[in-house]
This record gives sequence, structure tokens and C-alpha cells, in this order.
Amino acid sequence: MTANQHGFDTLAIHAGQEPDPSTGAVVPPIYQVSTYKQDGVGGLRRGYEYSRSANPTRTALEECLAAIEGGSRGLAFASGLAAEDTLLRTVCGPGDHVVVPDDAYGGTYRLFAKVLQRWGLDHTPARLTDPEAVRAAIIPGRTKVIWVETPTNPLLGIADIAALAAIAHAAEALLVVDNTFASPYLQTPLGLGADVVVHSTTKYLGGHSDVVGGALVVVDERLGDDLAYHQNAMGAVAGPFDSFLVLRGIKTLAVRMERHCDNAERIAELLLEHPRVIEVRYPGLAMHPGHEVAAKQMKRFGGMVSFRVDGGVEAALAVCERASLFTLGESLGGVESLIEHPGRMTHASVAGSPLEVPDDLVRLSVGIETLADLEADLRKALAT
Repeated sequence: MTANQHGFDTLAIHAGQEPDPSTGAVVPPIYQVSTYKQDGVGGLRRGYEYSRSANPTRTALEECLAAIEGGSRGLAFASGLAAEDTLLRTVCGPGDHVVVPDDAYGGTYRLFAKVLQRWGLDHTPARLTDPEAVRAAIIPGRTKVIWVETPTNPLLGIADIAALAAIAHAAEALLVVDNTFASPYLQTPLGLGADVVVHSTTKYLGGHSDVVGGALVVVDERLGDDLAYHQNAMGAVAGPFDSFLVLRGIKTLAVRMERHCDNAERIAELLLEHPRVIEVRYPGLAMHPGHEVAAKQMKRFGGMVSFRVDGGVEAALAVCERASLFTLGESLGGVESLIEHPGRMTHASVAGSPLEVPDDLVRLSVGIETLADLEADLRKALAT
């Protein structure tokens, strides 16, 4: 089953998930197994020998991920950062260089600045909304990757994927797009020229705050083979139960994302009109930087909203503490709404760096609850 044959919703439910041939089960079984009986010495049974190398439940997830992103191969990992680390150690080496967003996710920046830099991989933050700034950050002969988040976390910056793909390829570099915030339902970077898509499947793909996972999807089959080799060699693979949970989440991704978007659009409007809010960041707002690019490359504008509060850091912290239906917590993309203070939570690791976020910033992951209840909770949290 390929993307050329079926629509997104159908692929999300069926790709890689044919009924079990022995029982007819319509959901892929959880193959909670570590090893497999071989058909003779050196003869794999349907390609399986040991579950670090491959597991049928993980295979179903990987085939589904490739289908919904429009790639040739998908690979599932134990976390989003495990996927990122495996990718970078596959395509880069000591002495190489990567261009990263100047408002990247804190965990990604920590991986570059605290882990891979010690290994010899250099990085330069650049404003990815400015193609000339990206060109200026490239080191000819050394830059192997331009790393993109769009929308970014937590400022919801929008990068033009097609434009950056052209810049990357002119420099003989790969364009890698973290598609976690958008999900493949709203945006398919490979179709816009990206070489690799990264996901934290913990977020919208899983969708229920009950699993941690990551994924890579690629266009080039040879790169897919290289990544599969390193996935096995490095070992940070998705387990069978985690793979099952992400597959379960993907089945309802389309309908969930529509509700996330519906609610987030209305929440952004509420915040825009509130006297205590001094700035709202949501790609669906006409005044949002990059709105036109987002409208061109996204189906809708997602479930993430960030805003700044009059009164500085203490006011922002108070809003986070007073909310109740918006649960104070890290992560995002689940059916329940979350609120957090990036400066002291998800992005604490970038404090004092060029990627430091405003201390009066609040980030919302808008869930799929009844809209009126979410609006009432935010008004209560913002009350003086």
C-alpha cells in the first residue's frame, strides 16, 4: 500500500498493518519476543533473528511511518533524541558542521552543544526564517546538515522548507526537518525537498501521553540502509509495546489533528484579545511571522500556541500555576491540554546561550477537550 494509491487517513490505518495471516487479527500483534527460531544456520525466518535488529511490530510501525511521510524507509527509535543521535552519527563525523535553528528545542541543542560537540561535531545557530542567514552560516566543505524545525519549539517560527532544501543541496548538505510539531498530517517535508524527517513519536503521533519514541523517515534508500545499520549497531530501538502504542495513535492522527487545530485557533484568538497578553505566537494568525509560508506548506496550523504575559517572568509563572485544566507539564501533542514555562522547563538547557527564550513566555499544547472549558481555564489563569 503506497501513498500514491490511498489517502492519508487510509494509510494511517492500514499501511504496514495487513490482517495477521495466521489469525486474521486486524491489529498487528505485539511481538514481545527477543529471539526467533532460524531456518537453518544463517537462514533468517522472514528476516528476523533478534529483536534489536528487527521486530514484526516495529516493522509495521516503520512501514506505516514511511507511508504517511511519503518516504522510502522509516525507522523507529526509543526516543526522538535517540533518532537524532543515530542520524547525526551516521551522516556526520568529527570535524563536520551542522547549521541549527536559533530557537531549536532545548534537548536538541543540548545534544549538539553538550554531547556531539565533544565528539568533534561543530554547529552554528542561524535564523532559519532568513535564507541569507542560513547561507552565511554554512561552512563550505564542512557543513553536512541543515537542521530545521518548522514550526519551531517554542517560538513557532516558520522556515520555508523548499527554499532551505535548495540551499542545503547547493552546499552538498542534507536538509533534515523535525516535523514533530506539525505531524505528517499537516506537513510532509520530504515532498518539499527535505532528505530526512525526524519525529518524537511521543508527541502527536502517539497522541495519548503514554509512550516515548522517535522516528526517522528518508527518501534515499541507500541512506535508509546506512541508518538501519547504525540503528542496529547503536541499539536505541523502539520496543514492541511502544511500537504498538504509536501505531495505535497514528490510526486516529487525522481526526485528532483537526480538533487540535480547531481548538488552538480559537485559543489564539482569545489570547490575542486579552489585555494581559502582550504577544501571541501562532502560525495561523495573519500577523504571525511566516504565516504565508505556513499557509503554503501546511494543511492547517497545528495545536501549539505560545504567548508572552505582561509582568515578566513572575507573571508568566503565576499563569502556569493558576491553570488547572491546562495541566502544568512538559511534552506536548497529547489529547489533554498542557501548559509550561519554557525558560524554566523544556528550554532550561539553553539558558545563557544564543537560544535562550524570553522569560515571560508561556507555551500551550492545546488538547481536544471541550473548547469552552479550555477558554474558561485560561481566563481564570490570566485573571489578576
